[in-house]
Amino acid sequence: MTGFGAAIGPVGTARVAVELRSVNHRFFNPSIKLPASLAQWEGDVRAMLRARIARGHVSLSARIERQAPVGATIDEARFAGYVEQLRVLQERHALHGPVDATALLRLPDVIAANGGDDVGGSVQELEIVVQQALDALIAMREAEGERLRTVLSERMATIERLVDSLAARAPERLVAERDRLSRSVRELASGIELDEGRVAQEIALLADRLDVSEELDRFGAHIAAFRAALARPPREPVGKRLGFLLQEMLREANTTGSKARDAAMLHDVVAVKEELERVAEQVENVE
Repeated sequence: MTGFGAAIGPVGTARVAVELRSVNHRFFNPSIKLPASLAQWEGDVRAMLRARIARGHVSLSARIERQAPVGATIDEARFAGYVEQLRVLQERHALHGPVDATALLRLPDVIAANGGDDVGGSVQELEIVVQQALDALIAMREAEGERLRTVLSERMATIERLVDSLAARAPERLVAERDRLSRSVRELASGIELDEGRVAQEIALLADRLDVSEELDRFGAHIAAFRAALARPPREPVGKRLGFLLQEMLREANTTGSKARDAAMLHDVVAVKEELERVAEQVENVE
């Protein structure tokens, strides 16, 4: 699920700004970028993200915002070395003019910030900032989840109506199929004496293989389980369960379609499978 969260707080001698972004992903896939002075706590930050986010590609970045300007010092030994090298080059190539101190100060490593990036502090201070950013991210994801809950409920209602239509048509189609089988057997056995009891038994067995009542009953149970999963508290992960239930629904739809032998039922089966595909696309976004 998509989301964004940001927070700023003190860590040691500096303020640290944390930004969190998440996009859809089947699994938990973190990407963490910390300044060098905070890199030692990357494992702790990763554990915090995993504890609160089950699915999604999560990107965390942090930057240091110092509370006071950092002083700078000139590396005199390095500066003197550059001066000596420059004078040697002047003599060697017959160059004239004074040595430009400003240009020398721009050379690599002549000026260094005091203390570098080391801000001190503790992992607990960093965790407070990360938790604040996580709270904002999760609030946005939960808002998106509520919208998805409504969409999925509407899709499931459409599927339920189609399954009810299949269930209403199934008994009529089964009777019609038995009658068709009976006529076909009698036409093929024209002029041959038949054991009526045996014929009726065989026709009943053939027709029973086309009965889809069990598939539709299981389909209804899967729909009920899907709705129950949608009704769970917002912070309880349900994405994988929803995905599993969709696979089971698709299995029942395929079996029903293979047994249908009826234009109206096949039309409904195709519509069910189209709706299931749309739902599956949305479930990929659900944690």
